[in-house]
Amino acid sequence: MEAMNVVLLLLFPLFFTITIQSSPKPSLSLPRFVNSLRQNSSNETIDVPAPEYFEVTLPLPTDDATPACSVNVLSDSFGNTSATTGINVCYTPPNATCEWSHAVLHYQAEYKGDQYESIAGVWMDGVELLRTSTAQPTEDGVLWNVRKDVTRYSSIFTRENLTLSVKLENLGNGEFTGVYQVNVSLLFYSDKAVRFPVSVVSGESEAQPLNRKLISDKTRENKDKLELDRVLKSLYPYEKSADLIVPISGALDEGHWFRIHDESDVRTTNVQIPPTTYKAVLELYVSFHGGDEFWYLNPPDSYIQANHLPTGRTHGAYREVLVTIDGKLVGTVIPFPVIFAKGINPLFWEPVVSIGAFDLPSYDIDLTPFLGLLSDNKIHSIGLQVANGISYWLVDANLHLWLDDSNVQAIVKYEDPTMDIENEFEFEGLEGKFETEVERKTKATSWVQSSSGLQKTKVTQEIIFKNKLKIKDGGTTKQLEQKIKTTTKIKMTNGMGESIGKIQMEKIYPVMITIQSQPLADKNATLMTTSVVQRRSESFSNKRSSISRELKHKQNCTGSMLVNGNSVNGNSVIGGSVENHQSYEFTNEAGCYSRKVDVVDGVVIADETMLVCVD
Repeated sequence: MEAMNVVLLLLFPLFFTITIQSSPKPSLSLPRFVNSLRQNSSNETIDVPAPEYFEVTLPLPTDDATPACSVNVLSDSFGNTSATTGINVCYTPPNATCEWSHAVLHYQAEYKGDQYESIAGVWMDGVELLRTSTAQPTEDGVLWNVRKDVTRYSSIFTRENLTLSVKLENLGNGEFTGVYQVNVSLLFYSDKAVRFPVSVVSGESEAQPLNRKLISDKTRENKDKLELDRVLKSLYPYEKSADLIVPISGALDEGHWFRIHDESDVRTTNVQIPPTTYKAVLELYVSFHGGDEFWYLNPPDSYIQANHLPTGRTHGAYREVLVTIDGKLVGTVIPFPVIFAKGINPLFWEPVVSIGAFDLPSYDIDLTPFLGLLSDNKIHSIGLQVANGISYWLVDANLHLWLDDSNVQAIVKYEDPTMDIENEFEFEGLEGKFETEVERKTKATSWVQSSSGLQKTKVTQEIIFKNKLKIKDGGTTKQLEQKIKTTTKIKMTNGMGESIGKIQMEKIYPVMITIQSQPLADKNATLMTTSVVQRRSESFSNKRSSISRELKHKQNCTGSMLVNGNSVNGNSVIGGSVENHQSYEFTNEAGCYSRKVDVVDGVVIADETMLVCVD
């Protein structure tokens, strides 16, 4: 590498506040990092514990609970593993006497020594459970933990003879000496240990057995059923974990993810789904590297060619991951632009990493409207492709399937997606303005007849992408303003034409980035002034059940760094002064959770968590 989780309904902990005083800012002419062996007042050398890095995110409903059982699946080291298949171990499911309904993946990593940033993934028999990246290295070493709710994958955790694979693309040589120590475990919790008003993921509890019978709002049996239905629908599309998960991924010798090198590179997997399938959701994992790590900052080819620039960052700023069934386009995703540990300004991400860096978001594409294409008991090809992409993207997917007791009949009415793209490029020499706007619309309607009755599902989606890139001051200043907005509407009715769900999901990903470079001839160095203002906003609403859920995560980073020579490579940073301010808000019917973290020059000066959200 160069340079939602579905949010669960939970009851929140009490208000608490942590405030830490700031330390003085370092001089631009001095290194920011210090040696891990230090001396006390008696001149004795002491070891300094590795600092712990973290991502600001929502606490899990199991965080304060004791697991019913756990499985330690891997504890190993990753040295020079950039070209290997990773580490594979045999998975042993929890003991049959362990009663559980929720599962959490705990991924812990630490290392000492200099190292480039790396991408990592965890799979169970080709089903990806986690996509993560490494933290910014320090001479004191570094430690971080990722805890992810993986209940949606419950159907595979009970199976025998599975292989758990961990891939970490680490580069080990004379310059990069760090070795990562990685531990992976699965923690299993019972309903009683989880802070939920009812069981909402396992699909069933002793007090509230679920019934998939399709009913309208007018005919619900009682208040308890209404409340349970409200909770389940707030977890769409994983109201209960799938009965079967099919990996759409590469072979083990590829590390399971598909390495996509250009826009013509189409990776496919042949699948034959059971004819009893009544619901299908494709969960897509995506990360971008090499010349496309900052795809949203890439200028058009005409600018690069006219100025004879020796760069691999080409093809402009529009990228879109395409999903096909037998060559037919059925879904697309423009991903959230996650910034990795050395991205833009590596000093920003100490000890708080950027949005999504430790738990990269996956993206759900509801394929239920396309069961009419898939459920004929024949083999079909699911393809993954990156529009306008260059080397390289790591992409794979999980196909979640929900099964009925008998065969399902399905038909589909499908309209070819429409797409409008407009480019406006103006430049003279190294200065210019480049604007790209993309609008894509998709629509599909299905009728699925199962033992629960007839369900009609209509899905419409609109994606709007706007990117404005300015290059000024003889090419030394780059300014980006970008916004991705995805609106998905799902309308479901039963055989009597009564509404059983009217869902709207909206994702808005704006980002503004400024990078200014100023060569300092007397110091043989470059002073870079940088800023990143980024937001991840996601909302869900079910109008028929008055359910809503909203996530707002913002980061505002400003600062400067001094790099050796004229290089902008993060490895040559020798000093700097930065600030990173992040705010996180999550709201649903149970209340509101908010957290604000302020970091100055790598020191957390304020960390405040409360149950009040203020815009």
